[in-house]
Amino acid sequence: MITARIKDIDLKFETDHMLFSPSAIDAGTLAMLSVVDFKPGDRVLDLGCGYGAVGILAAKLVGEENVVMCDVSRRAVEYARKNALLNGVPHIGIQCSDGYAQVEERDFSIILSNPPYHADFSVPKRFIEGGFKRLALGGRFVMVTKRLLWYKNKLTTVFGGVRVYEINDYYVFVAEKRTSSVKKKEKPSNGLSKKLQRKQQRYQNKAKA
Repeated sequence: MITARIKDIDLKFETDHMLFSPSAIDAGTLAMLSVVDFKPGDRVLDLGCGYGAVGILAAKLVGEENVVMCDVSRRAVEYARKNALLNGVPHIGIQCSDGYAQVEERDFSIILSNPPYHADFSVPKRFIEGGFKRLALGGRFVMVTKRLLWYKNKLTTVFGGVRVYEINDYYVFVAEKRTSSVKKKEKPSNGLSKKLQRKQQRYQNKAKA
């Protein structure tokens, strides 16, 4: 049994040695939570919830009806449900889902994730791209990893910008959805810049005269 006090909320969790960080709340998760302010009315998705620390804390602060939790591991989902009951928020929506696949809800105001960053980038890539689509305008995508460059570049590409916090050897990324789609940079015609395109057009007009 783990006990923790986060944002002045006392929490307790049953865990299993097969789950991520079974003996204490992960330091990266705590770093991520330290930069997030939960407000009344927030709709929160805990993406890759493990045994439930993030989503259960959120439910205590914004109401269990406003929180969804999911994980690809059935064992993790089983413990998340146990811990939701243990902490007095049994009505959180908890799904066994590979990323967003089984999550029907949309228009979240916050999506939080501590992804498996020791493997390749395929999982965080799906999480980031899918997160943009599932957030409401003004919503925030929050992710923690121990790696910087790829995540910073990917989040900037998808969201148009990202804030990065370095906390206890972790990087916490906060990206806000400001538009309904990401504007792609216009590619110059024939590989030419707009200035050269105008110059070329003038020459072509003179040749026709």
